[in-house]
Amino acid sequence: MRITGARKKIRVGDLLVAAGAITEEQLQEALAKQKEEGGRIGNIIMEMGFISKELLITVLTTQMGIEFVELKACKIDDEVLRLVPENIVNKYKLIPLGYDENNPNIIKVAMADPMDIVAVDDVSIMTGLQVEPYLAFEEDIEEAIGKYYGSQQAMEAAEQYRKERESQELTDEEADMMNEDIENSPIVLLVNQIMEGGVRQRASDIHIEPMETNVRVRYRIDGSLKQVMTYDYSLLSAICARIKIIGGMDIAEKRKPQDGRISIMVDRREYDVRVSMLPTVYGEKTVMRLTSKEGLTKPKSGLGLTEDEIKVFDGLLSNPHGIILVTGPTGSGKSTTLYTALSELNTEDVNIITVEDPVEANIDGINQVQVNVKAEMTFAAALRSILRQDPDIIMIGEIRDGETAQIAVQAAITGHLVVSTLHTNSAASTVTRIIDMGIEPYIIGDALVGVIAQRLVRRLCTACREARLAEPEEKEVLGVADEEDVVIYEPVGCPLCNETGFSGRIGVYEMMPVSKKLQAVISRGSTADVIEKQALEEGMLTLKMGAAKHVLNGITSIGEMKKIVYEAGDEY
Repeated sequence: MRITGARKKIRVGDLLVAAGAITEEQLQEALAKQKEEGGRIGNIIMEMGFISKELLITVLTTQMGIEFVELKACKIDDEVLRLVPENIVNKYKLIPLGYDENNPNIIKVAMADPMDIVAVDDVSIMTGLQVEPYLAFEEDIEEAIGKYYGSQQAMEAAEQYRKERESQELTDEEADMMNEDIENSPIVLLVNQIMEGGVRQRASDIHIEPMETNVRVRYRIDGSLKQVMTYDYSLLSAICARIKIIGGMDIAEKRKPQDGRISIMVDRREYDVRVSMLPTVYGEKTVMRLTSKEGLTKPKSGLGLTEDEIKVFDGLLSNPHGIILVTGPTGSGKSTTLYTALSELNTEDVNIITVEDPVEANIDGINQVQVNVKAEMTFAAALRSILRQDPDIIMIGEIRDGETAQIAVQAAITGHLVVSTLHTNSAASTVTRIIDMGIEPYIIGDALVGVIAQRLVRRLCTACREARLAEPEEKEVLGVADEEDVVIYEPVGCPLCNETGFSGRIGVYEMMPVSKKLQAVISRGSTADVIEKQALEEGMLTLKMGAAKHVLNGITSIGEMKKIVYEAGDEY
């Protein structure tokens, strides 16, 4: 549908008031906030909770007589993108989508403000085509600009740097010295683009790897690595130098591993980037771990806990003292669960202190201590000092040795609530691991209030997942009767999920609260099998059962479930 009639600028706020979606008072409140902070009025009205996203879309599309487009589901051709230069897409917050199917003289354009007549005219003059505007959200447009124009920008920067080096014939040492004053260099743009691209594609880690002839960039998205870019090998020293400068590392040191930290703002949200650099045979490999405060401090419902699991979780956190352990392999979401627990407990009347290596997200109202081995500030040393700081709740990033375990258990017995993590496969094996660290079984039986073992599985993309009937052996894995017909879903792949078939992840939990009976079993020094048998009798669901529920509910695939079962050491 095309806009017709008089060409005049219509304000979004006035449209929403005219439609009765918000009041005049709410509009004035939002305009006052816009004056202070900037931004688009539609977004501000939505952020202030005056209107839902769905209603905003419905009102605007109805009132403007145009359609809404879900940009994440669109695949845009390079030829179309070349029609509108990057400065114009950034200036007006718009992105070309493609030609009209029925008329090649019309170009479809997604716009944050489809009523911006100047923007429509500029695009029309630039392309020589008639513009058909569509409504899209500003953050979706920014993400699309980063995705489609970002890599092109990065490649141009890389090429420009390579030419500069060729023309000046610099040695590596000279290039490094030049990189120290690099603020206007194309490398700055390149490194920023790599980090911003990672954020916009929901990556948890960015790998910059030197190969024999080139530099490979990969993003870890939903637990799987995906190659996004390769650069000429000559760029490696400049990329590493830039990362060292912004990460606070020693730019001259190339033979030893180094760690650093960077804070970046992407789309008005702050991200914490932990950097690790490791010398390899072809040069320094960089891995950047991306975290945002919002990402780590989720509400309980955002963890993927069922109603029954939330009750158990709340029950564990309501203990005034004792030790709660969250276990699982690296990247299983333990930190997120710990931070969520701390946010729940973070009230004015308690003193919470954490010891972490490193501090992953700063939380207001919590005293966070970072481990520093060089300064002899180990987990054990920090814990001893912390116990003199009158804490109510102590969070230990990880129990790595017997000394830390000993102090943690002592603190739990003497009236503190201690929460920590451990690398074990299941809830029951966590108890035996602590005993192996030298803690007496009767002490751990007394101190432990609960264990949460967890994994992450990838969520199926709801737009393209495909239903099918489960095979007999799959029913056996799912614990379903053979004569029953069971529908399960398989990943397919579409533009919305980047052709992976998956979008996002969800937690699978094995929660083991320690009852009086279980305490007696642990105190006797029983094996993990005996502990698990008692916990199952008391109603504990294993990781395998939790994953099976997600498969039967169509949230994940049986392939993802099998990974968990294999990791947890269960039998098929």
